[in-house]
Amino acid sequence: MIRLFHFCQHGQIGSRHAKRLSKPDALRDSDPHMLKVKDTLRATVHLGFDGRVFKAYHGPKAEERFDNEVRVLKHLEAHGCPFVPRLLEADRAQLKIVTSNCGGRVEHLDEKHTKELFAELEKFGVRHDDPDVRNVTYRFSDGRFCLIDFEFATILPETKPA
Repeated sequence: MIRLFHFCQHGQIGSRHAKRLSKPDALRDSDPHMLKVKDTLRATVHLGFDGRVFKAYHGPKAEERFDNEVRVLKHLEAHGCPFVPRLLEADRAQLKIVTSNCGGRVEHLDEKHTKELFAELEKFGVRHDDPDVRNVTYRFSDGRFCLIDFEFATILPETKPA
């Protein structure tokens, strides 16, 4: 059985529908119409009702985790990975990113499907390094399970054909 949490009905946009932010300081704008969906020692995540996800990094090694997630998301986009968020904006000075939304959080997913999803990511040259169901979402627009939260992910060395 699969259970899903819906953050908001307007937050279900696919990466091809993601819009660029219209102003460079958009990361600094505080919108009272956002839902806080994660608040831990390492990061705070808000979901905008326009479908964008706002993530702020803090705590130990925040700069390193920010840099890594930005690098990994750019790599996955360049390699055409269709089941991860698209990076829309990154502000290193404030350690904040804005991404597209990949759907609602999945509460339960069996181990077989979880392993298959994380293994599929490796075809795009990335190992997640935190393969837990808390990093799986479900996108209703295309019925696709997606992966989020790439702070600890590793870009794998490219293999050369023999």
